[in-house]
Amino acid sequence: MLVLSRKTDEIIMIGDDIGIMVVEIQPKKVRLGISAPRGVPVHRKEIWLDVKKRAREATTGGDAGQQLGKQHCDQETDNPEESGSRE
Repeated sequence: MLVLSRKTDEIIMIGDDIGIMVVEIQPKKVRLGISAPRGVPVHRKEIWLDVKKRAREATTGGDAGQQLGKQHCDQETDNPEESGSRE
């Protein structure tokens, strides 16, 4: 792991098109600004782990995939006008 020191408003570059700026430094928190191309997903790690877990469960038939399927079916049958019985 590379460890760098930066002050407020200083930037770390990753490759040619990803920049991480130190926006604010507080006693127990550092705020970062990230600029990256739209095609590059940027998430906090806990969010990224949750996204990966849900994707894995959906592809392996886990509870999350079944729950999403159930929600989709429930939504289709909640409104009879949207369930395919249009005239």
